[in-house]
Amino acid sequence: MNRLTTAWGTFALTRFPDHPRDPLRAWDAADEYLLRHLAEPGAPAVSGTVAVVGDRWGALVTALAGHPDTGPAGELAQITDSYLGREATRANLARAGHAEDRVRLLTTRDAPPERVDLLLVRVPKSLALLEDQLHRLAPALHAGTAVVGTGMVKEIHTSTLTLFERLVGPTRTSLAVRKARLIHSTPDPAPRRPANPWPLTYALPADAPAVAGRTVVNHAGVFCADRLDIGTRLFLRHLPTGLGGARVLDLGCGNGVVGLAVAVAEPDAEVILTDESYQAVASARETFRASAPPGAKARFAVGDGTADVPDGSVDVVLNNPPFHSHQALTDATARRMFTGARRVLRRGGELRVVGNRHLGYHVALRRVFGNCEVVGSDPKFVVLRAVKR
Repeated sequence: MNRLTTAWGTFALTRFPDHPRDPLRAWDAADEYLLRHLAEPGAPAVSGTVAVVGDRWGALVTALAGHPDTGPAGELAQITDSYLGREATRANLARAGHAEDRVRLLTTRDAPPERVDLLLVRVPKSLALLEDQLHRLAPALHAGTAVVGTGMVKEIHTSTLTLFERLVGPTRTSLAVRKARLIHSTPDPAPRRPANPWPLTYALPADAPAVAGRTVVNHAGVFCADRLDIGTRLFLRHLPTGLGGARVLDLGCGNGVVGLAVAVAEPDAEVILTDESYQAVASARETFRASAPPGAKARFAVGDGTADVPDGSVDVVLNNPPFHSHQALTDATARRMFTGARRVLRRGGELRVVGNRHLGYHVALRRVFGNCEVVGSDPKFVVLRAVKR
């Protein structure tokens, strides 16, 4: 646990799930820069309805909940696409002694506040997600709204600033401090905004086994929005067959293509699709609605990996684990997914994983399962199988 010191107090913050050996902090220099700026003379008023978008682990709203001007007369809202980020926020707010209803916790799929007086944006890794959220929030802005973004220098590109210019109004940036930068935008009183392009849809290619030609729906921020990525393409060629009425968990389902392939090829199977991204699960649900065969048995859940799946209740787990946590490279998520998969599998059940060769997932799988075999590969990716003995 680390402590973030602000003008309104010092806060003990953790990521979620909290692990004492996790070397990654729940905030960075960009969060600190924004909070320092809001405490300076002449900074935008932290009052009225304050919406915080993309607050990764709740550092911003936990600190702002202690601001003297965000009292009963105003509203403080967090908008996040991450279930893990939302749970971290809950824990951090509770640890700081804030009431459970002190911050209105919204997801990227919820309707945003109707009026926003101060919009704070933690620039996300995905430019598409930023575009979608600015589109959704733009109608709530008014002439007096202050819009302040923050991010590390490496996260703020010309395209980032162009989005703020196009969807909010005149935009400028601050000097860099500790490799972080602020973005200041002034709402345009007479905006001519283009239509929101999200979600995107595309037809799966002819060489996609079981699902060729079927429609995929991608909400903003979901991996590989406009095409089938090469890792999933390989995975589709090496999915288990002959599943009958098996229960199959698509763990980290993204837009649901892998689970859809199971539902098409194995009509008696029950497919559970889960992801920690609200955008991803919405994509998977709409992909199934557009492309799954009649009678397909599928359930969708936003959550922390396998946390809500009972022990020994699944026959097959399919997984393409992420190796980023926002901008940080880490294999911690993959290792947690592998351990969780072993717990929920029945004896004799299997986990099948696709990943970049260089990630060395075979080492972790042998440690967790005691076995691992290669079932498919190409020059960049490998498909691995581990069985619960």
